[in-house]
Amino acid sequence: MLKQQKITEQIRAHALHLGFDACVFAKAQYLPTEARRLDEWLSQNKNGTMGWIENYFDKRVDPTKLVPGSKTVVSVLASYHHPKHNEQIGVKDEPLISKYAQGRDYHKVLKKKLKHLFQFTEELLGGLEGRIFTDSAPVLDKVWAKRAGLGWIGKNSNLLNKDIGSFFFIGEMIIDAE
Repeated sequence: MLKQQKITEQIRAHALHLGFDACVFAKAQYLPTEARRLDEWLSQNKNGTMGWIENYFDKRVDPTKLVPGSKTVVSVLASYHHPKHNEQIGVKDEPLISKYAQGRDYHKVLKKKLKHLFQFTEELLGGLEGRIFTDSAPVLDKVWAKRAGLGWIGKNSNLLNKDIGSFFFIGEMIIDAE
């Protein structure tokens, strides 16, 4: 158990070194409560024109079906809130651009960092199978981040973190290691 804790801390430390603001771990398993809620939500057509949400239901609520053999969901947060964003507010005749869109494409930025974290973890463990995700797959990222202790779901349906608020991206590694 001590060895596993040490490995977890090394992975977390490397994630922070790569620029992530948090890195946590949860057991990869079926999510019965979320499956029931999602099924009810879909049966009431609350997804509107977002028909893609209905796709891959089984994989969305069970990461072991998305990544066979997976045992752990590693969730990371990357803040996109920077003081310079506030400078734009109140500037006359300047268009307002959403904070998350003021930088490079976060899918590419997070994927690159997650690839480095995956490679580090693979070297540390002497082998690893899994996949990385940056909201481009049927992963309930907020659920996994919440389960691992990164925050709570607010009334606005966003994950809220006591230290960095809600201006962050979530990424995952779903891996076959515990």
